[in-house]
Amino acid sequence: MKRKSNKILLTFDNCGGGLVSKDGKALKQFAIAESDKQFVWAKAEIKGNKVIVWSEKVQKPIAVRYTWACYPEGANLFSKDGLPASPFSTE
Repeated sequence: MKRKSNKILLTFDNCGGGLVSKDGKALKQFAIAESDKQFVWAKAEIKGNKVIVWSEKVQKPIAVRYTWACYPEGANLFSKDGLPASPFSTE
């Protein structure tokens, strides 16, 4: 994880041939927070083996969560090999 301005760049190792949105739509189930740890839903996009995460509501992000809930609907971050990304938190 690396912060760049108001975004967080997540770098993935061991992601096979790369990362994809399984359904071809915008990535879902990402949340981002500042130092107050009040997580808000975030936008996310894939760039190579990185995912860039941001929200207009967060100016100085320090943490990201992905599918950090029971039964997260619509989780769509997968490797190109068809394996789903596991739930995670950068805290």
